[in-house]
Amino acid sequence: MDAFLRGQSSTASSSKLKLQTGEETAGSSNKRVVVPWVEKYRPRSVDEVAYQDEVVAVLKKSLEGVDLPNLLFYGPPGTGKTSTILAIARQLFGPELMRSRVLELNASDERGIQVVRDKVKKFAQLAASGIRADGKPCPPFKLVILDEADSMTPSAQAALRRTMEKETKTTRFCLICNYVSRIIEPLTSRCSKFRFKPLSTDTLEKRLNMICEKEDVKCDSKAIQELIKISEGDMRKAITYLQSAHRLKGEDMVEADDISEIAGVVPIKMADKLFEACESDSFEKLDATVQEIIAEGHAAAQVINQVHDRIIEMAELNDHQKSAIMEKIAIVDKCLCDGADEYLQILSLCSVMMQQFCHAGQT
Repeated sequence: MDAFLRGQSSTASSSKLKLQTGEETAGSSNKRVVVPWVEKYRPRSVDEVAYQDEVVAVLKKSLEGVDLPNLLFYGPPGTGKTSTILAIARQLFGPELMRSRVLELNASDERGIQVVRDKVKKFAQLAASGIRADGKPCPPFKLVILDEADSMTPSAQAALRRTMEKETKTTRFCLICNYVSRIIEPLTSRCSKFRFKPLSTDTLEKRLNMICEKEDVKCDSKAIQELIKISEGDMRKAITYLQSAHRLKGEDMVEADDISEIAGVVPIKMADKLFEACESDSFEKLDATVQEIIAEGHAAAQVINQVHDRIIEMAELNDHQKSAIMEKIAIVDKCLCDGADEYLQILSLCSVMMQQFCHAGQT
């Protein structure tokens, strides 16, 4: 009898445990999975790629013949290079075969000469069938995507050219880079080159308004214009800033000041103060202003970008003054890339600006 009662209690406890676990899984399934908007609104087909009309037209012709040359995509970041090749791979192989047919290597992966000799070469040598799981025809080759190929070492690029020649029957290569000049000539001559342009204002505006509508984001028209201005044709940057601003404001209206703050733009008042200090001909005032900018945490690269844009628009400066300041901006930018101190570099640039503003005619 005791054993029977113990069995009953254990059964009851186990059923209670199952009920609790069932509630937990149901609760977890009800939780909405948050996906970055950049991935959520990434083009799924070649037709969805925005603004790159010439590239899309040529690639469509290649897809109709189910044949693809070796490709080289180059252009500014955020213009759809990676999205385009992933959309092509999805259309060619289908979502299931993509995992086995596509090898994607990014800059975060080790891509020295050893990786090209081992991983890429072994993948390229595998044979591929010409039928998909759903019965549709499939090209009998695989695809190797080398994203940010301009960061590959010259020796790795040199090792890749022989592999591209030997494995033409079974493998196609797609190199993606920002600077085509950093790809060695023997590789560029083996690829069909496609230049991706920075996205136009209208294209960015349409896509951002569409995302605002779908995600129920309250966004001011001035904020959209600020996003377009800051992103400089980079769709990825614009969408990322928009999502960050929405997370910051929640149900409130996203305004232009919120976008500027998230993007790390130096406020107009602070920029005005810096130019006033340069025009004051007082080094103490200039030093104090530069120290304030550094204390506020503004990046030196952002400061010189805004100074550059503002100097170009200043009608009161002659060409000689502008060219002297621009030359100094170039030197400062190089020093910052080499790891120089930000405070000293901004102060050095502003000293040249002060000299051109106040003592331009003096030798």
